[in-house]
Amino acid sequence: MDDMSIEAGTATAVILADGTGRYVIDGVPAQVREGDPDAARQVIVDRVIEHARQLGSPVPFRSTDPDGTWELVVQPNGAVEVVEAATAPEPSRKEPVAVATSAPQAESIAPIYELPARAPLHERPPARSTWRRESDGQQVPPIPRAAPAPVAPAPVDSATTTRREQRTRRESFIAAPPVQPPADEGLRGFLARFGIRLKPSEAETARRVDRQCVSQHWPGPRTLAVANGKGGAGKTPVSILLAAVFAKWGGAGIVAWDNNQFRGTLGWRTASGPHDATILDLLPQVPYLLSTEARSADLAHYVHHQPDDQYDILRSKPTDLADRQRVEPRDVDHIHQVLSKYYRMIIMDSGNDESDPMWRRMIDLTDQLVVPTTTRADHAEAAALLLEALTDQGGAAAELAENAVVVITQADPHAKAAEITKIKEGFAGMVREVVHIPFDPAIVNGVLRFDALRPETQRACLAMGAAVARGL
Repeated sequence: MDDMSIEAGTATAVILADGTGRYVIDGVPAQVREGDPDAARQVIVDRVIEHARQLGSPVPFRSTDPDGTWELVVQPNGAVEVVEAATAPEPSRKEPVAVATSAPQAESIAPIYELPARAPLHERPPARSTWRRESDGQQVPPIPRAAPAPVAPAPVDSATTTRREQRTRRESFIAAPPVQPPADEGLRGFLARFGIRLKPSEAETARRVDRQCVSQHWPGPRTLAVANGKGGAGKTPVSILLAAVFAKWGGAGIVAWDNNQFRGTLGWRTASGPHDATILDLLPQVPYLLSTEARSADLAHYVHHQPDDQYDILRSKPTDLADRQRVEPRDVDHIHQVLSKYYRMIIMDSGNDESDPMWRRMIDLTDQLVVPTTTRADHAEAAALLLEALTDQGGAAAELAENAVVVITQADPHAKAAEITKIKEGFAGMVREVVHIPFDPAIVNGVLRFDALRPETQRACLAMGAAVARGL
């Protein structure tokens, strides 16, 4: 912030990603502390507008924020004009992008935009698909056909040929390139209020691609397993955040299931419905819920809807010992059949016992494996051992390990960047993608809600959801 101008009659500001910043108006410095950069920017611009009104003349305004450095002019009537966009800021961390995109020209004003290149999604069928049509390897001889009588070639009309070629090459009048809307985030989005239509920044483009990934719907239900054999590795928070991300941008039809025999805490970290039902209450109702008489609203007797994040929770009963709520593999199948009927995505939180038949059956039903870990060495080692064990099994288990997503949740606010990098690099060759979730007090304790997270944490969770979606 030492590059701030103090020239008389001008204004400068530096806004950080956490919503704090400093600004100087006509040589007078001040500070701002808001919840996010957009709120801080609004406060500063309002004060620059007030200063311009007092002067009765335009005020040059240089603004530096996570979106870049901009040369602006603020008019006494409240209008904001762009003089030029200066150099882009150096990224404090690598923005999680889904595909490589060319950096948009920030200063150009254009009414038409092109969508960024989008990575193709994996078109992998559900893991439980068993029907397959095998080829018998025999070649079918072609059916002999009578040779047509030779026909004398018709004279070629060049005009007719040209029209025929044009019809062949003609593009549909309906097929038009999709139009990308202008920026609606950061300073670019702020300027859109004044009629200045700018292309989205590279960071905003990446966020749009990730949102598109998590908002799609797949044919048939998909099952995610969140697993690590070490307690405290972040399984439950990751399960909750995945459910919130897919529900927030993809809509209804998401359920998180506490597939745990002993002290599952998914119910403790989420909101409670108007009842205390658990999987033990649902199991006797499986025949009815699978019948044609059952209605989707009937399931509300057994799941706990999350009003803020718009997904459902199927709880275990952490107050009972494991021997009092023993669930067999066939029970896992029955519950999964019910949830597959009513939901498009099932996220299975799991316990720590990888030998538990309930845990093993979860792996058999899984389409996408998510392996959480913290920055602690024992959590990372447990995650690696799980992946190695699945790889050694071969077949579908090995495919799950190879296609897995590792999520590093930073439980320690003082964890060093070198420690995080070491864990990322350690898993890079083992799995499809590795995602880092920064430290956030809202993840540590209490009921976990997506909107309570810091903006940078929300962005990381969106990247996590997109990484998972690319494997479905």
